[in-house]
Amino acid sequence: MQPSPMSEALDLTCAPATDPLGLYRFRDGLYAVDLIAAAITEFDLFTKLAAKPSDLATACRDLGTHRRPTDVMLTLFAANGFLALKDGVYSVTQLGREHLVRTSPTFLGPYYASLKDRPVVKDFVTILRTDKPANWGSYKDEKPWTEAMLTDEFATGFTAAMDSRGFVLGPAMAKAAPVGARRRLLDIAGGSGIYACALVANHPGLTATVFERAPVDGISRKMIAKRGFQDRVDVKAGDMFQDPLPSGYDVHLFSNVLHDWDTDKVRFLLSASAKALPKGGLLIVHDAHLNEDKTGPAPVAAYSSLLMSVTEGRCYGVGEIRAMLTEAGFGDVRHQDTACDRSIVTAVKA
Repeated sequence: MQPSPMSEALDLTCAPATDPLGLYRFRDGLYAVDLIAAAITEFDLFTKLAAKPSDLATACRDLGTHRRPTDVMLTLFAANGFLALKDGVYSVTQLGREHLVRTSPTFLGPYYASLKDRPVVKDFVTILRTDKPANWGSYKDEKPWTEAMLTDEFATGFTAAMDSRGFVLGPAMAKAAPVGARRRLLDIAGGSGIYACALVANHPGLTATVFERAPVDGISRKMIAKRGFQDRVDVKAGDMFQDPLPSGYDVHLFSNVLHDWDTDKVRFLLSASAKALPKGGLLIVHDAHLNEDKTGPAPVAAYSSLLMSVTEGRCYGVGEIRAMLTEAGFGDVRHQDTACDRSIVTAVKA
């Protein structure tokens, strides 16, 4: 009897036969409609911007909202053509004026009003006003995710979820990564180790270490062994915000990590990487990235709304990442698309 495709060993050097992009977008864009509903029903955002086009700081002041979530909200609307962004100022497009401004005869506000009591819509209103992330809609009684990850049950489920996402994203990232002759990879906050395993599978001269805090480090070891990579991928326990990054590595990877944190912590992590890498060392940032001027792509802007809701972070634009990498002491910054709206930004320690 032939094994079913689901029971076959996963080959991390190959892409699946079918493209799951649509399935990723369903999940990643889950919260975007709730953010649109909050903007219309609670803040009347488009009516206000139609009367007074504004930059980010002015919009925050006029709405009574915080910078990070407002940035995500305005980016989402610019990416979908409701707002235009020019010289840092957001204005309402014709599409927005016809359908999202209260004085328009074709205003869709009443159509969205039935959504205003959805739990995630209410969460977004609170997040915009306080900048404090909410929990996942299905984990209302759980601690914030950074604290919940210290418990075995939540950490196991969350790590397994991120692992399944990596089955497609990992090989595509690994094939695009310009590892060259470098030999030792540190996968910082590497979760299940799926990305470290994908990199060593695609670069035969490479070995890797996953750097994770407890209890995720134990989960990482089990999942790496289950894949059969324990001879080339090991695990070191540590907290990337509390402990120095281990030395002796010429490649660093942040895969789906920076999007969990606001800019102050992103700068801290990039600086820590620059300190630990030797001259010529490679940094790989694998994530969903917005474009240079943060006007798209729309699916990434939608994903950013989900991240803004449940983490301290958001999706960053390629220009934002480049500026922070340069500030940290990296050069030769490059961007390359990979799979399912993800991409890598690479940089070399100057």
